[in-house]
Amino acid sequence: MSAILVTGANGQVGYELQRSLAPLGGVVALTRKEMDLANEASVLAALREHEPSIIINPAAYTAVDRAESDVELAMAVNAIAPGILARWAADNGALLVHYSTDYVFDGTKNAPYVEGDEANPQSVYGESKWRGEEAVRTSGVCHVILRTGWVYGHHGSNFLTTILRLAQERSELNVVADQLGAPTSAALIADITRTIVERVSDLQTTDGLQETFHLTARGNTSWHGYAEHIVREASAGGFKLALSPDKLKPVSTAEYPTPAKRPANSKLDCTKLMNRLGITLPAWQEGVDHVVATLRST
Repeated sequence: MSAILVTGANGQVGYELQRSLAPLGGVVALTRKEMDLANEASVLAALREHEPSIIINPAAYTAVDRAESDVELAMAVNAIAPGILARWAADNGALLVHYSTDYVFDGTKNAPYVEGDEANPQSVYGESKWRGEEAVRTSGVCHVILRTGWVYGHHGSNFLTTILRLAQERSELNVVADQLGAPTSAALIADITRTIVERVSDLQTTDGLQETFHLTARGNTSWHGYAEHIVREASAGGFKLALSPDKLKPVSTAEYPTPAKRPANSKLDCTKLMNRLGITLPAWQEGVDHVVATLRST
C-alpha cells in the first residue's frame, strides 16, 4: 500500500510535488498514461492497484480557451474525475487534496476573494473546476481543496516561460494590464501541500477535515507588471533579450479578446491558510526570481 498517490506527474505542480513529498516516502506519481482522469475505469484501476491513504490531485484540463469548444473532455477531467477520486477515498478512508482555481469567481469583486465568496464562473474551465470542487465536498470525503492561480514553474509551459521565449525573439510585445492576480510558483504550492500533509491532525476539527483554502504568493500585479518583472530579472541575470521592459505595451482585455472570459480580479485572500498553518507566504517576486535564475542555469 502506497502512502501518497499523485496524479498528473508530468504537470507543473505534479512535478514539484514529487520533489517536495519525496522525503515523506511512499510516493507514487502517475502520468495520464498510467491514470487517465477522463476514463473512470483507468482511475479506479490505478486506485485499486496502489491503495493510497492520501490522494493528491493536481492533474487538470487547463487549456482555458480550448475548453470552450472541448467541453466534454474538460468536464470529464475537471468535474467528474474529482468526484470519482473523492468517492473512492471516502469509501477507503483516504485523504484527498484537490486543487482549484480563481476562475470559479467572476472577477468583479473590488477586494481579494475569500473562501466563502459566492462562485460565479464565467468560462467552461471555471465551471468545470467549480463542479469538481462541489463533487469533492458532497462526497463527504476527508479533504483539502486548495484554490490557486497564475501558476508557473521552470518545468512545463506557462506565462513566465512564454514571456522569456518571446523576449528573446521579439523587440515589442503587447501584454494585458487590466487583470490582477498573484503569480504563484508550482514549487510553493507543492511545499505548502507537504506542510498540510504533515499537519493533517492539526487542521482537523471535531467534524474531521473538510476545508477549502486559498493559496497564492503574497501581493499582486497585472500580467503586464508580471511580464515587466520577468524581463528585468532575466536581463539582469544574463539572458540575451531582444525585448526591453519599456517595449512591453500595456493593453486592455478588450484589445486582446480570447474565447474564454478571464476574471479581471484574480486576487485571493490567503489569510485563512496562513492563520491555520502559522505561516507567512512569500512575495510573488521571490518565486519568479528563483525560477528565472533556475532557467538561466539550465
